[in-house]
Amino acid sequence: MISLETPICDFGQKAQHFDLPGIEGRTWSLQQCMGKNGLLVMFICNHCPYVKAVRDRIIRDTRELKQLGIESVAIMSNDVAGYPEDSFENMKRIADQYDYGFPYLLDETQQVAKSYGAVCTPDFFGYNADYELQYRGRLDASRKETAPADCRRDLFEAMKLIAETGAGPQQQIPSIGCSIKWK
Repeated sequence: MISLETPICDFGQKAQHFDLPGIEGRTWSLQQCMGKNGLLVMFICNHCPYVKAVRDRIIRDTRELKQLGIESVAIMSNDVAGYPEDSFENMKRIADQYDYGFPYLLDETQQVAKSYGAVCTPDFFGYNADYELQYRGRLDASRKETAPADCRRDLFEAMKLIAETGAGPQQQIPSIGCSIKWK
């Protein structure tokens, strides 16, 4: 397992279009995922200990962000041949088990991850309503272990600011996680 850190936010970079299959049997586009105040695009998977450490917090934060007009989408781009725990069937199982309140999409060709410049799981991209990148940072201080419950909610606070003003915070702490498993 290789741990990687995300690059610094490239403010204003436009969200990349996608049409990807979701676990519920429909195809989702970028436009269908967008909320009235923005969109959180998350590159996650099922097997990564960094994702597992924050899964419950991702679910909590995405539910609260929905109330602020920020929708969320999760994309799984790992090579499933090498990592069968990340298979489409297991994506369905995990999403059902944890009651994901957002589309969970399969990027089988890995082209979407490449177009976004995603490097690890989890990798978070926060966009305003104009599809402009405003956040590329961590969820919170968690790593392979969940941070204390009272830690600062970096991602939530940044996305709340985006919902309110259209702009993200200038100071952002990179996310860290397992490298995307490229084919």
